[in-house]
Amino acid sequence: MSVSSYNSRRGRTLLIYSQVFIPDPASVGQHMADVAVEMARRGYPVRVYTSARGYEDPAIKYPPRETLRGVSVRRLPLASFGKKSIVTRVLGTAAFMAQALVAGLCTRDLGGVFFSTSPPLVGVIASIVGWARRVPIAYWAMDLNPDQLIALGKLKPADPAARLLEAVNRHILRRSELIVALDRFMADRLERREPALHLRDKILVMPPWPHEEHIMPAGSTKGPSATEPGEGDNPFRIRHGLAGKFIVMYSGNHSPSNPLTTVLEAAIRFKNDPTVRFVFVGGGIGKKEVEAVIRDHGLTHVMSLPYQPLAELGQSLSAADVHVVSLGQEMVGIIHPCKAYGAMAVGRPLLYFGPLPSHISDILEAHPIGRCVAHGDVDAAVRAIKELHGAGPAARAEMGNRARAVLRETLGQELLCSRFCDRLELAIYGKEPSVATDLTAIAAKPDDSASLRLTQAV
Repeated sequence: MSVSSYNSRRGRTLLIYSQVFIPDPASVGQHMADVAVEMARRGYPVRVYTSARGYEDPAIKYPPRETLRGVSVRRLPLASFGKKSIVTRVLGTAAFMAQALVAGLCTRDLGGVFFSTSPPLVGVIASIVGWARRVPIAYWAMDLNPDQLIALGKLKPADPAARLLEAVNRHILRRSELIVALDRFMADRLERREPALHLRDKILVMPPWPHEEHIMPAGSTKGPSATEPGEGDNPFRIRHGLAGKFIVMYSGNHSPSNPLTTVLEAAIRFKNDPTVRFVFVGGGIGKKEVEAVIRDHGLTHVMSLPYQPLAELGQSLSAADVHVVSLGQEMVGIIHPCKAYGAMAVGRPLLYFGPLPSHISDILEAHPIGRCVAHGDVDAAVRAIKELHGAGPAARAEMGNRARAVLRETLGQELLCSRFCDRLELAIYGKEPSVATDLTAIAAKPDDSASLRLTQAV
């Protein structure tokens, strides 16, 4: 695109669809907000259409209209009814998409549409709006369906619903000017959907970044991890009676795609160990399993807590001695366990439960910052926890410092969000990056340890 064409489009609105958005604590909404704020900072008009109610708790209501850090937010009514059942989720999704379609078709001076997978089929609406308004669309693939439903056994590849979803996905991929995949495994899956289209030419491989502004206190150069959690002065530890304990924490969405059965069975083995505590923070349908195990086995050393406010995220994450990261056996390339980055940001070792290879195992293979355990291997889980516990604060701090260094050098929020928005500018407005970066390396097929190096070449 010529400079004159870019200048003529610069003042047009970037429309963002995201059923969840800040101040809601769901991770996808936070990441969409990071992009929206950065694009607004660069001088583009940005409008977000989202739900007026909470993602986990529909009783929470947000203002219908407001401007957040330069971003115009429009919250649609009756666009979320919570996640308690499939029916409520489908109704909320349908209501959101119907309103989003009308809003997109009526948005003045539209420059382009950016969307993710919240809700899962919003790409259909984005495609219709992009076609009708003759503007480009950009797609951030946070997870892949029907792949996930098939892997969970909820659909078969030959089912009409699966075939319909697959056809819709191929249409979205064809229409998108930019496709963002979270890791090399996801990029491979996307490319195989339409091999004739050479999708690598427009796929950007980039993991989601940790929300460092919520994890690191304002003005801090060391962050929460500067304090060894065992010292007992972490407010989260004090509030929940955890001072002086060795904390194994899982923080995030509790989902069948991120199974916790093995770590829960390991927790039962530590029932009589007064020094160890297991803390499960977050929401999702998998919370039922956690709470059932606590109840059925009388586990007073295991705690289940809801999502923590963003303002207290640093306290809760840094309260752990080790963070659990789980990935379902068939979920490589389908979902991306981004909770690992929050743990790395606060300087904590990782305890990964999942298959090999994966994006997380790539990180752990390249950098000694945690342990890998196969699902179902409870003995290995117990050994890993005992090893990390017995290693002592100094050894864990060394692992945590390495984790933070990896994050700072290759996975930091400022670095990745800036490069992400460079590519979004190019796709929507034709704006070349102001700083020369190698944007072609993302199309090359990486080797087995390229997950981290790939982000450096973006």
